[in-house]
Amino acid sequence: MCHGGPVSSTASPPEDWPAQPDRSLSLNRMGSFDWDLVTGLMHLDAAALDVFDTTSDAYDGRPESLGPRVPPAEAARLDALVSSALKSGLDSYGAYFRIRCHDGRLRWTHTQGRVMRGDDGRPYRIIGIVRDATEELSHSAERLGLDDERRRQTSVVESTTAALAHARTVKDVIDALGDAHGLERLGSMGMVMGLVEAGRIHLVAEGPPGSFVPGTRYTRIDEQYPMSEVVRSLQPRFLDSAQEFAEGYPGLWSRIASMDISAAAYLPLIAQARPIGAIGLLYQDKDGFTQDERNLLVALGSSIAQSLQRAMLLEQEHDLAEGLQQAMLPRRIPSVPGAQIAVRYRSARMGQDIGGDWYDVIPLPGGRVGAVIGDVQGHDTHAAAVMGQLRIVLRAYAAEGHSPATVMARASVFLHELDTDRFATCTYAEADLTTGVLQIVRAGHIDPLLRTRDGDCRRLPVEGGLPLGLSAEFGRLEYPVTTVELDPGETLLMCTDGLVEQPGADLDDGIRFLTDLVRGGPGDLQLLADRLCEVVDDRGDDDMALILLRRRGEDVPQGGGRLQQHVAPGDPEALVAARHMIGAAVRAWGARGRADEIELVADELIVNALMHTDGPAIVTLRVLAGTQRRLRVEVEDRSSALPRRREAGDSGVSGRGLMLVDRLADVWGVEPRGSGKCVWCEFVVD
Repeated sequence: MCHGGPVSSTASPPEDWPAQPDRSLSLNRMGSFDWDLVTGLMHLDAAALDVFDTTSDAYDGRPESLGPRVPPAEAARLDALVSSALKSGLDSYGAYFRIRCHDGRLRWTHTQGRVMRGDDGRPYRIIGIVRDATEELSHSAERLGLDDERRRQTSVVESTTAALAHARTVKDVIDALGDAHGLERLGSMGMVMGLVEAGRIHLVAEGPPGSFVPGTRYTRIDEQYPMSEVVRSLQPRFLDSAQEFAEGYPGLWSRIASMDISAAAYLPLIAQARPIGAIGLLYQDKDGFTQDERNLLVALGSSIAQSLQRAMLLEQEHDLAEGLQQAMLPRRIPSVPGAQIAVRYRSARMGQDIGGDWYDVIPLPGGRVGAVIGDVQGHDTHAAAVMGQLRIVLRAYAAEGHSPATVMARASVFLHELDTDRFATCTYAEADLTTGVLQIVRAGHIDPLLRTRDGDCRRLPVEGGLPLGLSAEFGRLEYPVTTVELDPGETLLMCTDGLVEQPGADLDDGIRFLTDLVRGGPGDLQLLADRLCEVVDDRGDDDMALILLRRRGEDVPQGGGRLQQHVAPGDPEALVAARHMIGAAVRAWGARGRADEIELVADELIVNALMHTDGPAIVTLRVLAGTQRRLRVEVEDRSSALPRRREAGDSGVSGRGLMLVDRLADVWGVEPRGSGKCVWCEFVVD
């Protein structure tokens, strides 16, 4: 009587509700209740409220509001008792149960209800009484069967229910029953469990080792088996003797007679008035079941059914989310000359906790490759769906040739315009495998790691911007680019926080732990990835994505290289990164003989763009193949005004820029680019 159905928004209680109790009830310390099954409302008079140690202010007319007063095991037993009475056609029921008082003490209570049915036999109302039975039971425990054994069995149900509360999968439910040793304490020598699947019963747990009966892994619901019968009838089946078992199910008994079973209890597992399976408890040296034992086992079955349904729903949701996410992740990783790549993804094992973690590897022109790692906020199918869209647009923006900062900014605008409440953290690294130059952009994500050729490992501090979606919302779309060099044999590691987060530890501790793992890990890239995944497999409480990118010393592509750097006004760090990129490209592309000229001219063009326009400069370096191998430098800005030569001023500080370009470059020119322009120059480097 503790968990009623939902209150109907249209139905109203009958005119004579609530029933007026006999005044003699309160004189005998009894309270009354009137439970309207149509609306779900249950009226408790003042004496009944006193029995439950609650007040009219704390009780809102719904049975579930009594939940804090009734322990879960007692509530499950009462629910099963009332449900059985309603379904079996009984006109009345009675039960002893315990309530928890405000001071924490458990107190015995007795209830008796009369079921009122309509002309069609359907129950519509229950009227009854509740009373404090503490004193009564203290004097007549033996008569009522509430001895030490009864209390021990009740404790078994409570401990088993507590163990089942943490079950997230069907296997967890089965393991919890065994781990709690509840079946052993109940005297059972084995358990069988079956789930209803497409009109059949699938046996998912069997009795003691060697007890499996061939041909019973899947059975029809209409077959002559005890589990089939309880699923059909929705009523428990208690077999008090071997003879009763043999007479009721001769086909099954002939195959298990050697197990010396003396009694068995088969219980339907019912959730939301629908059978989801059945459980059977097998006994040796047991002579029938008392009424108390039957009540306790019915309560156990009700608790198992609730946990099992929750686990099945979580598994279904997890499978759906994982399938959606796997469908949106890359099916294969492309082969990239000059690089060795390993990727891994692990989903969380806990219910629906599948999130928006993703990775991607994008082949780019000129011997370059883009590597993306990211995590959409949330752990549900919506996060996975947003992840899929974000992965596609990031790949598209990168393939169009945009700079890493532009790729990230456009992705942020896209996510903001999706009209979703989710944001995403992300790191995008563009690697030129000819030069080893890495351009890394970070949007609220954790820093990557760098493993050297000798196996050492360190954190790469990368200046970052706001997460995707948030940067667009707050108008802060400038993403700084960090440029580093990846030498042959060195490895870049990017991952989501599922690999570094540890219970009870902060993020920095997790990154230090990961750094130590990488430092002591195997040299083979695939083995290293597997070793890191073992950490997640052991925890299983979050999903994780991982990319390992190693630059190979052999078969590095020659020629056709292309690098790009975004330099914002007033950003000295970006200017330093651009100069770093230019120097690395000159060394890697075999242009050391003209390094000073190239770096001086490129620097002059960048500074001119920043000084004489009101926007950023985009620097692009590329190698042009032909009869002569040439290195081309392009500096793009937003101004359409063409550059012009000027005489040097009196101080001799300015006015020499284009003179330097004209004198040092082999050829140079200006091209219109949309609303701006591009100043370019070329150097023969053969």
